[in-house]
Amino acid sequence: MKAESVTHAAVRLDVWLWAIRFFRTRALAKQAIEGGKVKVGGGPAKPAKMLHVGDRLEITRGQDRYEIEVVALSEQRGSATIAQKCYRESETSRIAREAASEQRRLTMAGYAKPPTKPDKRARRLIRALGDIDAY
Repeated sequence: MKAESVTHAAVRLDVWLWAIRFFRTRALAKQAIEGGKVKVGGGPAKPAKMLHVGDRLEITRGQDRYEIEVVALSEQRGSATIAQKCYRESETSRIAREAASEQRRLTMAGYAKPPTKPDKRARRLIRALGDIDAY
């Protein structure tokens, strides 16, 4: 018998999102779908929804929002380069996501997190200034 590549007519939505590396586990993909973070064709979906080539998805992951079109189906989790070939992100989605990322970066530019925790002397000075209540 020859090993042939199997082409799928349809794949479960949660499996596809996991295989394409949008979520680290199927359980996380299922939670996102049930929480309304993933929409198929503009409407809500269920984890067992069968996904077909050409379907349009709206995925909200953290602060990022993706609008993608399914180009290929996969049930197996592979490398990131192969996974990226299974979908096509719309140009408006990519531009909006990059603009939002840049805005978040600029917002955080003025804040500098201290390199270490305050030592004993610094904590006493902070308490003396009244920033931290003494117990």
